[in-house]
Amino acid sequence: MSISESTAFRGTIVALGGGGFSVSETGESAIDDELVRMAARRIRGGAEDEAGAQSGFGASVGLPNVCFVPTASGDSRDYIERFEATFEARARTHVLSLFGQSPWDYQDPAMLLDMDLIYVGGGSTANLLSLWRRHGVDQRMREAAAGGTILAGISAGANCWFAASSTDSFGPLAPLNDGLGFLRGSACPHFHGEPGRKESFREWIAQGRLPGPGIAIDDHAAVVYVDGAATSVMVESAGAQAFVVDTGGRLHNLDEQGPVASVSQDG
Repeated sequence: MSISESTAFRGTIVALGGGGFSVSETGESAIDDELVRMAARRIRGGAEDEAGAQSGFGASVGLPNVCFVPTASGDSRDYIERFEATFEARARTHVLSLFGQSPWDYQDPAMLLDMDLIYVGGGSTANLLSLWRRHGVDQRMREAAAGGTILAGISAGANCWFAASSTDSFGPLAPLNDGLGFLRGSACPHFHGEPGRKESFREWIAQGRLPGPGIAIDDHAAVVYVDGAATSVMVESAGAQAFVVDTGGRLHNLDEQGPVASVSQDG
């Protein structure tokens, strides 16, 4: 199966290698802007009305519901507040706090079914997966995606959707073969942004310690998947890219692997 063939999973996933509001000093992010547009198009049923096209965020029919899931960071208050400050003017913001963080408090993960966009934050991939399974968040995510909700995430929030990933959840970088498996193969965020990421990911796939093909995503880049197949790449910084690592550990630009459009968000 090539990287652009679909899987049994149904829905849209956007995997960010790094960037977005998480690291932006001003909160501005071209990739996050596009995520909001995608959510706005969902509530318009895919129609591009004149007012929505001019505003970019579908203001004519109301704001999309966007839920931040900060499990991987232990529901960091600073992270949640940064999300709200970034999105509150263009979305109805929600937070799923599995730690019962006040003032957001614990909510039933079924709330995810009412969202237009679910944005998963970075942190510990291993902790995220463990807690999600304990609280049934994994199943709710799958149900929400099947209903049209867009799933997105950065770093650990990108790793989680794949069958396996490269993670520093245990300190040093290590393979983690315990993902949700919504997307096949393995993932590596921060590919050129953190020491050792590139070398270890290619080696682990070549050795069979991680399943291939693997997806390697730079900071300020994101890969869009529809029904399990990679369909486009978004970048918000010059030089940011996404790659495929084949089973021999060889590196290829993602858009060389089939019908994948490179969509730059620079500017």
